[in-house]
Amino acid sequence: MGRRSSQRRNAAMLDSDDTDSVSSSSTTRSDMMLSGLEEVQFDKETVLDQCVDALYEKRGSTREKALASIIEAFNSNIQHEFVEKKFATLLQLCLSSIRRGSSKEIALASHVIGLLSLTAGPGDKAHEILEESVKPISVALKSRSDNSKIFSLLECLAIITFVGGKDPEETEESMQLMWQVINPKLGPNVATAKPSPAMITAVVSSWSFLLTTMDGWTLNPKSWQGSISYFSNLLDKEDRSVRIAAGETLALIFEVGSLEKFSGESKGSSDSSTDETNKSRELLHIQGLRAKVLNQVRTLSAEAGGKGSAKKDLNNQRNTFRDILEFLEDGYSPKTSAKIGGLLLSTSTWANLIQLNFLKHFLGGGFVKHMQENEFLHDVFGFTPKKNLPTSQHRVSGTDKRMYKSPNSILNKARTQFLNKQRMLSQASCFPLTRMSATMRVVMSSEQAVAATESQRKHPRTIFLRVILFVHSHRFNEQND
Repeated sequence: MGRRSSQRRNAAMLDSDDTDSVSSSSTTRSDMMLSGLEEVQFDKETVLDQCVDALYEKRGSTREKALASIIEAFNSNIQHEFVEKKFATLLQLCLSSIRRGSSKEIALASHVIGLLSLTAGPGDKAHEILEESVKPISVALKSRSDNSKIFSLLECLAIITFVGGKDPEETEESMQLMWQVINPKLGPNVATAKPSPAMITAVVSSWSFLLTTMDGWTLNPKSWQGSISYFSNLLDKEDRSVRIAAGETLALIFEVGSLEKFSGESKGSSDSSTDETNKSRELLHIQGLRAKVLNQVRTLSAEAGGKGSAKKDLNNQRNTFRDILEFLEDGYSPKTSAKIGGLLLSTSTWANLIQLNFLKHFLGGGFVKHMQENEFLHDVFGFTPKKNLPTSQHRVSGTDKRMYKSPNSILNKARTQFLNKQRMLSQASCFPLTRMSATMRVVMSSEQAVAATESQRKHPRTIFLRVILFVHSHRFNEQND
């Protein structure tokens, strides 16, 4: 009984009307896929809206989860439409978190603001983010309760200034705020606590990231006098991350030029000296600093180990300082490349290398996505990605791909089923009884032919097999006769 019903189902699959039904089914599934993609995109926007609503909640843990979800959404897709609609609301809610939240909430909110600026790109929105955020960030930086919070605030300040800064004064203001964290003598409040190596590394990296946007001639000499000496002293620190950050910053300073703005003593020269004497003294001072830095770099490029606790970073330090040494001695900047979507993103200056490393660290897992679709980053690095897929395709998540694009997906199964039916129908049509050979017409009675024709119309696969068996048996009988 079960066997008969199975055969009945197989015969029904090959009905002549099934071609239309399969096509209709395939079309329906295609419509379902497109509808599914639209629903997925709508769901993502709905989730973001819900996260924004959650930022109004009183419970801090709820706000932290919402901020973490927003970061994930901004890393996985370029949220242009969402930023266009909810830009001001999200910015004010994040600033509120920076003012009143826990250290974790402040760190998350700072990261969201940075992503918001990168997504908005240069323009009025990014400039508004910078203007609105500088004061709350500067206040939060004065509290040294948690390093992770300070690191995120520094990165946020660097990113929003990098994107939204319209003039050198705004950039230098942000650089000053960073400088005060590790060198408080230049700030209004003198802190007694000594900054940790991780704090120094974070400040130097953020400061040098902003320096990549500055022209040496526009820098205020009163702000950065003695900075070369400061970075030179950092090269003698035990922590390798501090040394590498300081070394790359020194290479950038030499690449930018105008060394006199970075090398002068903070107290200035004596008023009784003549201009020529001052220039000669300044030149000698610069030459002395350059010679000192060169010797330090040469030593670090060949260090045998022993300094610093992280020995795994020794090769990284050697390679970095060999590049710096080659640049200082011969003028050759390091050339690097990274593969983005099958294309190479190349850098050939210290400025571009520092920018690339900083943005990779800030964006984390979202770096490739932003490099492929963020036009602002395309302009920064002169990178032209491969042509993007339509919106309905390139926003499909991994789960959606498994549902709609994998070999085991509903769509592919339906397509395979349809092709199998088409193949079987095609094979059956190759032996129509109306075109039987003369031999078959002779050996088959008219009643058999009529019955076969009727059966073929209803069950093409069954009559196809019967015809093949009949032909073979007839040929076998002829040979035996």
